[in-house]
Amino acid sequence: MTVAQLSAELPEDVTYVFPLPHAPRAASVVRRRVRAVLTAWHLSTDVAEDVLLLASELLTNAIIHALPPATLRMSQVLVDGLKAVHIEVTDAGPAAPADPPASGLDPDEHGRGIGIVMALSARHGVQERADGTSWWADVVVG
Repeated sequence: MTVAQLSAELPEDVTYVFPLPHAPRAASVVRRRVRAVLTAWHLSTDVAEDVLLLASELLTNAIIHALPPATLRMSQVLVDGLKAVHIEVTDAGPAAPADPPASGLDPDEHGRGIGIVMALSARHGVQERADGTSWWADVVVG
């Protein structure tokens, strides 16, 4: 299949936008909405689970480490001629660091997000903007 044929199959300028309320349960609500979009796109279960995990990581980081508001955007794009899902979370910039808990953070529970993003995405990055920060990742569909 050529790049032109793949481009023709992508929804034109369709970007799904999910505002993220700054609350602990907000990520689970947005994840359900993301799953519905991925189902409508008829992605394989493996790809859909990777996209969902990346969205969860980026959303959780925004809730824990950034100032509100945060927004998740998701669209289909081409990456090196291959169809991919683009996930982007934009927040209002880093929050002031909180005092570390006396017991410290469990390394098995925290600090692995960027490693997950790197492992599951074809490409990823961060863009600093005047109004905040956008973290993004692209997952190749097939």
